[in-house]
Amino acid sequence: MNITSFSIVDWTLLGILLGLFLAQVYWYSRYMAAPARRLRKDKKNAKMVNDQMVNAPGVSVILAAHNESENLSQYLQALLTQDYPLYEVIVVDDGSEDETRAVVESYMVRDPRLHLTFVPYGARVASTKKLALTLAAKAAQYDYLLLTDADCVPESNQWIRSMMAGFQADKQIVLGFGAYFYDKDHVNRLVRFDTLFNGLHYLGAALCGHPYMGVGRNLAYRKSLFFESGGFTHMMGNRSGDDDLFVNYVATKANTAVVLNRESYTWSPAKKTMKEWWQQKRRHLSVSPNYRLGTKIRLALEPISRGLFYAMLIVIGVHYPVISIPFAAAVGLFFVRWWFQTAVLNVSARRMGLHRFSMWSVLWFDITLPLVNLYMLIVPRKKKNIW
Repeated sequence: MNITSFSIVDWTLLGILLGLFLAQVYWYSRYMAAPARRLRKDKKNAKMVNDQMVNAPGVSVILAAHNESENLSQYLQALLTQDYPLYEVIVVDDGSEDETRAVVESYMVRDPRLHLTFVPYGARVASTKKLALTLAAKAAQYDYLLLTDADCVPESNQWIRSMMAGFQADKQIVLGFGAYFYDKDHVNRLVRFDTLFNGLHYLGAALCGHPYMGVGRNLAYRKSLFFESGGFTHMMGNRSGDDDLFVNYVATKANTAVVLNRESYTWSPAKKTMKEWWQQKRRHLSVSPNYRLGTKIRLALEPISRGLFYAMLIVIGVHYPVISIPFAAAVGLFFVRWWFQTAVLNVSARRMGLHRFSMWSVLWFDITLPLVNLYMLIVPRKKKNIW
């Protein structure tokens, strides 16, 4: 079989495959590689952080805690030893039944910057965390709110400085990265890959002018923006979404900044079992149908082009003999995409100071994770009475 003997069907199949391949390369080059490009160019980032501290505005660090006494005992001290001139830490006890309150109060005796409030018992809302964050925002002394979780620890005592450096040129939202601690088991590798992939996507999209989400483990915004936009009032029917839905609702190219230097990261322990990760992943995906239409279209284009690319590989593999130009072209495009994808992910991970992944891990997660996401979006979870 040679090129001159190609039929319209042959050219059409190869043309579709090539188009899908180019779509994938464009998506990885533009969005997924954007954080690595920023890190490479932003060599003056450390100086920028230091310069920003000349007139450092006050910051209210906020975290909601539900039965988090163990994590607070381990991580709260890191929030109280930040190298930043003016800040407070507000912990909201979200209906805890353990020693959360006692742990916070023991720290309050030693540090007047730490404050404790609570969600009223029996609050009839779908998401007590949104209520908790709203109460904290109302109680905050300062106009800059920096959010994290009780199971998170900052990379260093420069975390607040690094995140606050993003509030330049009238920015009102700063997106940070929330990493997970490294372990050798498969679930940990799955969580870290999923986190890296999604992190590069939402940070890269924001760098390209299309911010659509952030993570509550590491997110900052102006208190004035929060209340002027109505806070969480438009999403109180959702149990999740206090981070990504809020950002999706208020973020624009003009008001959103991204901070990527290593000292701006927070770290959390990953889920230990597949069941725990499955529940967490399903909860996160449950709010995506409420994204803006433009966001949903952009988010759908990549997995659709990826799925069609694999489908076309199968069609060509079945339709043509192994010793043929179409089969060889399909195999070649598959390996080039696989190599390019692995290179983008691992170069980004290296520049961000994260662990890298083998090519086999990349291929496995590249095929399975979209199927998992699709299943979670299509098959509804069993509903519980949340009121």
